[in-house]
Amino acid sequence: MTATEQPLLVAEGLSKNYGARIGCRDVSLEVYPGEVLAVVGESGSGKSTLLSLLSTELAPTSGRVSYRLRDGALTDLASLGAAERRLLMRTDWGFVRQNPAEGLRMAVSAGGNVGERLMAVGWRHYGNIREEALDWLGRVEIAGDRIDDDPRAFSGGMRQRLQIARNLVTRPRLVFMDEPTGGLDVSVQARLLDLIRGLVTDLGLAVIIVTHDLAVARLLSHRMVVMRQGRVIETGITDQVLDDPREPYTQLLVSSVLAV
Repeated sequence: MTATEQPLLVAEGLSKNYGARIGCRDVSLEVYPGEVLAVVGESGSGKSTLLSLLSTELAPTSGRVSYRLRDGALTDLASLGAAERRLLMRTDWGFVRQNPAEGLRMAVSAGGNVGERLMAVGWRHYGNIREEALDWLGRVEIAGDRIDDDPRAFSGGMRQRLQIARNLVTRPRLVFMDEPTGGLDVSVQARLLDLIRGLVTDLGLAVIIVTHDLAVARLLSHRMVVMRQGRVIETGITDQVLDDPREPYTQLLVSSVLAV
């Protein structure tokens, strides 16, 4: 079995309870190298909770998440120490948040935001770090003369593009995205989606993206997971799920979009 045929991340029976409230219930899934998986559902469906569990930001009430390390071993993430998980997040993983202020150092320059991630993986030469940061600013369509500006001087769309550069500069194998186009104007969303799609393809990234926007899911993802009340109720190839949904809830989601 080749590396691309083996799952990169595996969730088994994931559940998360908040007292009497259920955030996520008995979710199992696999994500493969180079695959984009969309998790969709209405507000409160459990999709953000699931993303937090998969990225180890939340500890599950039950179940486990395993990740295939670069040595090929599928490892239960709960067995890693806090320092090992932090290193994983800075190197092999990325996390693009809906609010870029939560994923950026707002008082640090654009170049510094990108450069910090490089330093976390061992880069030390200032000139090389700055050159790589400049290259990545260009990749996300930020003018090079903004390298020393801090993100507070940027528009929302530029901040999001900077956050993407910060996360992808170390060429992670897996990126988590939480509503990456949420809150942006439609024209800005379209430009950002084109950028994300191009980078994901060029870098061969595996991505788990949470979105309530089915158009975003169709454009970016290969497979889709539909959640309702903390459960996965339907899963499949994205076009199949959207064009021929089996579950009444998924049919309602799709029809509500078509009715707009």
